[in-house]
Amino acid sequence: MSKEYAGPEKRKYPRANGRFIVSYRVIPNNSNADVSQTKNLSLGGMLLTTNCQFESGTNLALEIRLPFDPDPIMTIAKVLESKEITKGMIYDTRLAFLAIDEKHRKVIGETVGYYLKKG
Repeated sequence: MSKEYAGPEKRKYPRANGRFIVSYRVIPNNSNADVSQTKNLSLGGMLLTTNCQFESGTNLALEIRLPFDPDPIMTIAKVLESKEITKGMIYDTRLAFLAIDEKHRKVIGETVGYYLKKG
């Protein structure tokens, strides 16, 4: 079991725990998309469960489905870290959003706010 981080909070944006469906693919060379779920989400990025390990700096095209918007959010994120959780099967992959438009920032902000209040 991994211990929860107890040091000072370094994140710029609060993260809300939530399971949202995400389709992701490596850009520019991979047209095959995989589908997964988030573990948490913020205005700056997300923690995603993936079925393979990614090198730091890899760019992923994302399609995020959130409960407060019928249209998926399309964005690009950079892999910050990809850590093996279950040998050869499951990885926790931390992502930072590279570009996100104002409409989608608002939807993400509303979603994070709702889930933070919900506890």
